[in-house]
Amino acid sequence: MKITKVETFIVDAGWRPWTFVKVETDEEITGWGECSDGRTPRGVVGTIEDFKPLLIGSDPRAFEMRFWDMNRASRQSPGGIASKAIAGVELALIDIKAKALGVSVVELFGGPTRDNVRVYWSHCGTSRIRNHELIGVPPISSMNSVSELGKEVVERGFTALKTNILMPGEDAYVHSPGFADGQGSTDQIVSTELLSHIEELIGTFRDAVGPNVDINLDLNFNFKPEASMRIAKVLEQFNMLWLEIDMYDPQAILQIKQSTSTRICTGENLYYMREYLPYFQLHAADIFMIDVPWNGFSQSKKVGDLAEVFQLNAAPHNYYSHMSSFMSASLCAVLPNVRIMEIDIDDVPWKDDLTTATPDIVDGYMTVPTAPGWGADVNEEVALAHPWTR
Repeated sequence: MKITKVETFIVDAGWRPWTFVKVETDEEITGWGECSDGRTPRGVVGTIEDFKPLLIGSDPRAFEMRFWDMNRASRQSPGGIASKAIAGVELALIDIKAKALGVSVVELFGGPTRDNVRVYWSHCGTSRIRNHELIGVPPISSMNSVSELGKEVVERGFTALKTNILMPGEDAYVHSPGFADGQGSTDQIVSTELLSHIEELIGTFRDAVGPNVDINLDLNFNFKPEASMRIAKVLEQFNMLWLEIDMYDPQAILQIKQSTSTRICTGENLYYMREYLPYFQLHAADIFMIDVPWNGFSQSKKVGDLAEVFQLNAAPHNYYSHMSSFMSASLCAVLPNVRIMEIDIDDVPWKDDLTTATPDIVDGYMTVPTAPGWGADVNEEVALAHPWTR
């Protein structure tokens, strides 16, 4: 079997792009990968273009060899855009091999450790503040709106949610000065007023969902350790599933973890075992996120297995299309140490049309895919109907 064509699609997903890789073969088996990057999609696609001479004419089933071909070609650009490009291709190659064998990716990697995986409603309130009209839901205009959303989470069968620092109101926004929008800095000291607001926000969610539904708060890259520690202390009363913090310093994450009883999650921006290892060796956090569309499947499994060696739990970072959800659920199925899986519920109206299958979620659990490959393909007509042009 030989690769005959590699094609990329950048799809308009409303407020961010989704990026897909299509790999065709001379035996008419097609594989799909996803490597969505909301900030530099053209950089990822351009790198895949650079990889094409290494791929065309090669055997797609030797996905580990192809990984190292691409890795050597981008060795001076480790992580980031290059790794995402490699991941998109590798995921498509694994899809091809599994389809050629007539098995799911889960079976290809040893069979399932579980039949379903618990999921949490991610960006709960965040997406509504920014895009409620596009999603077709009410705005987050007050803390009462937050309470109603929390009740909706429970009514729809979810047992966990993740939110950001929501600022409800007529001009509602998400507090994200050092990561998401506009001017800002992560050098700020969190104010008493902001601490009180965070306490009210999470308290409102807690009152709405009750004591048995887990709550996560994602701080992204918005705060330094001092501010993060103050926030973590305020949140101790709410028995959070985790406080999520991104920092490229394992000692800084460890400092926060050791200062609080609030559980700490990190890792969504890390690549491969070499970047995770210093965090694992320090036991710097309680839960580590792994991004399959950025690491690829084989490397994600290696990271997850390494986490198990250090007695740490993993949780897929999954802020993308249904293809990513199938890929992430497949990872959860082949690891023993999965805590929970992220999934977005509020999304663009055409999300379900973009793939040939949609996740089966019942009572807050997603069924592990069992069909050949990932269990779904990209609907190319829908992808082409929603090009990313920004």
